[in-house]
Amino acid sequence: MRRVYLDYAATTPVDPRVIEATAEALALWPGNPSSLYAEGREARAALEKARADVARSIGAAHPDEVVFCGSGTESDNAAVLGIARKAVAAGREPHVVVSAFEHHAVLEAAESLAREGYAVDLVAPDPHGRIDPAAIGAALRERTALVSVMHANNEIGTVQDIRAIAEAAHACGAYMHTDAAQSLGKIDVDVRALGCDALSAAGHKIYAPKGTGILYLRKGTPFAPLLRGGGQEGGLRSGTQSVAGAVGFATALKIMDEDRPAEMPRLAGLRDTIEREIATRVGSLTVHGSGATRLPHLTNLGIAGCDGQSLLLHLDEAGFSVSAGSACSSGSAQVSHVLRAIGVADRTDEASLRITVGRWTTAEDVDRFVEAAAAIIETLRSR
Repeated sequence: MRRVYLDYAATTPVDPRVIEATAEALALWPGNPSSLYAEGREARAALEKARADVARSIGAAHPDEVVFCGSGTESDNAAVLGIARKAVAAGREPHVVVSAFEHHAVLEAAESLAREGYAVDLVAPDPHGRIDPAAIGAALRERTALVSVMHANNEIGTVQDIRAIAEAAHACGAYMHTDAAQSLGKIDVDVRALGCDALSAAGHKIYAPKGTGILYLRKGTPFAPLLRGGGQEGGLRSGTQSVAGAVGFATALKIMDEDRPAEMPRLAGLRDTIEREIATRVGSLTVHGSGATRLPHLTNLGIAGCDGQSLLLHLDEAGFSVSAGSACSSGSAQVSHVLRAIGVADRTDEASLRITVGRWTTAEDVDRFVEAAAAIIETLRSR
């Protein structure tokens, strides 16, 4: 029996239509898009079409506001470091505010700023996984440089009110960045509606190839490039662009946009079935973040009475790919920084599972998973 992949939040398999478009781009446009001869001009035209398509999808005012990157991590690093440094050089206070349960690409960039002498304030979510815009406002100073809060959390799927957070940031003149790696394609992502000055996203979360990403930078946003050299991407990200990667990203996003009205309710139904049926079979169950607006395809379950690492390995042996909500260090389970931020204590007898459904998940897959997971949980609890 085939394996069932239920970890779409970690990475998505590349869609065959995206593979086809990427392969075609590799074959048709081998030139360097910075070259002036015919092959370079053809590559440049393909690159700029992909840029315009992405800009249109996210509501950017101009295609030049989209910068192609090598990953979501690069985009997050570039945004946090590049905006903060340039804003401070222009007179803002070396102070940034980020949420306490950001992706490490944001948290470690903020830590790097702290080592440079910046003040960094971490704003904790409430127990439901929501960042209160008022709490952001309370952390701001008169001349804060940057606020960075993710649009949707990668572990528990809670969606933040970025518009309200951006308004709080802008009230004191700070710039607003959001990591939309998990939300892009799954829910509406419109940079003007969100009110953000910068946004990061990764291709491998939307069925595009790994090694692709974007950084949206609103016109006028201060930015010091992270990568320097040839001055590509309007001087914002040096390095020869991957035309095929850009085409793959744009194609994947177009498919996501077209499919979303029907696909997201389908995935939400599968997610709800997992939560309901496992709870019915095993009892003691916590759905982390269930009190907030969540992404439709992601659930994070807290399961008392069994070890998370054992549960994950048994599910793997049974043919199911899921993520643990905890990281193991030196053989002992530790709650992730996300769960700790919402008040989940370190407990060796409580498992956390992040389960994410996607484009190729079927109702039969979910039924199989529920039966297998319930049986494994009961076995582990009886030991």
